[in-house]
Amino acid sequence: MDGSSNIGSNSSDSNVTAQTINKSSSTLNSLCNGASTPASSILQPNHSAPNLTNSKSNGTTTSLPQRPVPVNSLSNRTSVMGLNAPSINGTITPKMPLSPFAPRVLSISDNSWAHQKVLLVYGQIGDPAEKALDGIVTVCHHQDNFPPTMWPVSESHFKALVHLSPGPNRLRFDFTSPKLVATHSSLPAHYSWITINFLPLINSPPLQLVILLGKDSSGTFDAVPEKEQRQGNGLGIAIRKFRMAAYLWQAFTAEQMFRHGFGRRCFRFEEEWQTGSLTSKDKEMGTMRNEAKVHVIRSEKTVKELRDLDFAQQYDKANRKDELFTIAMDEVRKHFRPDQGQNIYVSVLLLDSHWDARTKTITGHAALGGGSGELHLAVFGSHALQSYPSSIEEVVPAFSDCTRTDTNFVANDCNEAGSNWEAANLGIGAHLHETGHLFGCPHQESGVMLKDYLRFNRTFLCREPYSTRTKSPGVRLVLPKDECNWHRLDTLRFKYHPCFRLPTDAPLNPDESIQVWPADGGKIIVTASTGIAFIEIFADNEDICHGWIEYGSGDVQAGGQPRQVVLTEDDLRSRLSNKKVKKVKIKVFSAGLGDSVVDDVGQMIKAKDYMVKLPNGQAGFKGVKLGFSQQADTQPQQVLLETAHIQTKLLTSIKIFHGFALDGMEFMYEDSTSQLFGKRGGRVDEFLFGRSICGPVLPDTC
Repeated sequence: MDGSSNIGSNSSDSNVTAQTINKSSSTLNSLCNGASTPASSILQPNHSAPNLTNSKSNGTTTSLPQRPVPVNSLSNRTSVMGLNAPSINGTITPKMPLSPFAPRVLSISDNSWAHQKVLLVYGQIGDPAEKALDGIVTVCHHQDNFPPTMWPVSESHFKALVHLSPGPNRLRFDFTSPKLVATHSSLPAHYSWITINFLPLINSPPLQLVILLGKDSSGTFDAVPEKEQRQGNGLGIAIRKFRMAAYLWQAFTAEQMFRHGFGRRCFRFEEEWQTGSLTSKDKEMGTMRNEAKVHVIRSEKTVKELRDLDFAQQYDKANRKDELFTIAMDEVRKHFRPDQGQNIYVSVLLLDSHWDARTKTITGHAALGGGSGELHLAVFGSHALQSYPSSIEEVVPAFSDCTRTDTNFVANDCNEAGSNWEAANLGIGAHLHETGHLFGCPHQESGVMLKDYLRFNRTFLCREPYSTRTKSPGVRLVLPKDECNWHRLDTLRFKYHPCFRLPTDAPLNPDESIQVWPADGGKIIVTASTGIAFIEIFADNEDICHGWIEYGSGDVQAGGQPRQVVLTEDDLRSRLSNKKVKKVKIKVFSAGLGDSVVDDVGQMIKAKDYMVKLPNGQAGFKGVKLGFSQQADTQPQQVLLETAHIQTKLLTSIKIFHGFALDGMEFMYEDSTSQLFGKRGGRVDEFLFGRSICGPVLPDTC
C-alpha cells in the first residue's frame, strides 16, 4: 500500500523532514486503477473551498486571460481544392471556404503563449456527433524548422505534441482520412492554421536531469534481444529516452496547470547546444538544437555495490533500502556543488538497475523523492527504459506497443508492466511521481501522487490498447476526463514554487513564515507576509488531505493573497465529508511556501497555554511557534514589554548579547530602567532608536 512511515522502517513509502524521502508506489500494489480525472477546464471541488476571484459557484474555474498578441492572427481553417496552399513559412494568403473537416484545436487558442518547447494539444475533426472519422493529422511546424509529425485521429478526436521555437510559431494541421474523397492533388484538402508564441523561461531554477551509473559500468540498461539489436541499449539511447520522458512530464504538467486555471506555467530544463533528439531525423541529418541537458555522473561505487540486494527497495530482506537515495544525494551534491542558500532540483535515472531473474528482484533501483538542505532529489531505476520513446515520432508507437514483457530479460514491475506500453507508463509516470515529491508534493487522494500515472499514456492517445494489468480492452475513445491528472493541491504547490514562476509573477517578500494564534470567540487568526495561499484540512490522524481552502486568483501578484485570515473550527469542519470527526488538523501554506501546522484546532482554541493576562487586565494571545524549538539546555522565558501597556514608557534602545548565537536582549527605557530577555554575556551591540545604528542588523525574529 502506498502509505507513509518514518525512514528506516520496512514500509515501502516514507516521509522524512531533515532528509525528506518519499518512496514510489510503483514498487507497491495498485491502489487506484480507475480514479477519474477532471475534464479539461472543469475542476472537481472535492470538499474544497476555492476562494478564487475567477472561480464560479459550481466549482469550475475559468481560464486566465491570454497575454497580449505579438503578431496578427492569420486565417484559421481552410479547405483547398486544387488551389495553392498557404506557405508553412507564414505568408498571408486569401481565405478559402472553410472545410467542415479542417482540424479544430480546442486546448489552446490562436496567438496564445506557451513556455515549454513541446506543447500538448487536443482537438477535433468536424462534429464527432454527426460523423465520427478516423484518419491522420499531420502537424507542419513553423518555417519547416522541425519535420512534420503525424498523429492518429480516433472518432474525430486527436492529440498531438507540437515542437515550438522561441517567438511566434505558425503551425498547420492537415487532416486526411480514407473515408473522405481524395482531391487528386498533392495539396492538403482539409487544414487549419494556428499561431502559438513560445517564450522560454530563463529566470527560474531549472529541473536538472542526471543519469547516475557505477564507476565500472558499461553504460547499458536492461533490454530484450530484439530491442537491443534494433535500437541499442547504450548510454546514448538512454540519454535520448530520458530526455524525451522529461519533455513528456513537462508537456503534461503545463497542460494540467492550464486546466486548473494557473496558466501554462511549468518547470524548465537546463539546455545545451547539441545534436537534436526530439526528432529521429536530427541524428540522421546532424541537426543541432538547444535541448535539455542530461548530466552523466559516474559514482564512486561499483556496479556490484549499487546492485547489492541489501539496497534493493523491493527485496523483502533488504535492510538499507534508502541507501541508493543517499548515494545519489552525495554524488549529485559533489557534481553540482550548490552554494549555501542555492536550491537545486535534480531528477536522477539509475542506469545500472537490473532485473535479477533468480531472486525476482529489481536491483540497483529505488523509487524515492525528497530533499536535504539545498538539494531536492528524485531517483528512479532504468528497468523500464527499453519501452520509453526516444523522440516525438515514437510517442504513439511506444504507448501502443502491446508486446508482452519477457521476464527472462526485463522486469514486470509489481505485475503492472505486462506489456511494453504499460512498462513505459509505469516507468515514466512513477518517475514523475518521485519528481512530484522533489517539488514538495505529498501523497494525495487521487492523481499522479497516488497511482494515477498508470494512465499516463491517455494524456497522449485517443485510443488505448489492451491492458494486461486490468485484463481488459483499453478505453476506445480517451477524452480529457479520462486522462491522468495532477491533484488540485499539487497544482497549488506548483503555482507558488520557484521552478514554476512566470515573468508576469510579482516578486514575493523573502519572509515565507506564517503566524497562527487563537483569539476571542473561538477564532484562529493566521497571518503571513507573503500572503496566505491555501490551507489543508485533515480529519483525526489522517495523512491524506481531503478538504482545503485556497485564496487568491490564478496569477501570483503582490497583494493577490490575503495577509490575514480568520478561521473557526466550525468552518473548517464544514469542509470535511465527515463533520463529526474528533480532531481537526490544519496545515497553512504561505505564498512563499512556508508552512505551519496546528495538530488539534479545538485543543488550541481551548488551551490556556496560548493565552496570557496583560498587566492592564486584558487577554493576550501567543502564536503556536512561540517556544516551539525546545532546544536542549534551554528554558522558557517570557517578557511583556512595558512600553506596550504603559503609554508614558519610552523605549530608547535594545542591547543584543551574542557570540556564535543569541544569548539575550535587554530593552532600555528613557527612565533608566530595563527589561532583560535571556541573559547577558558575550559581545554586546546596542541599537539606538532615533539615532544612527552601529553593529549588525537586528533580524525580524529571534
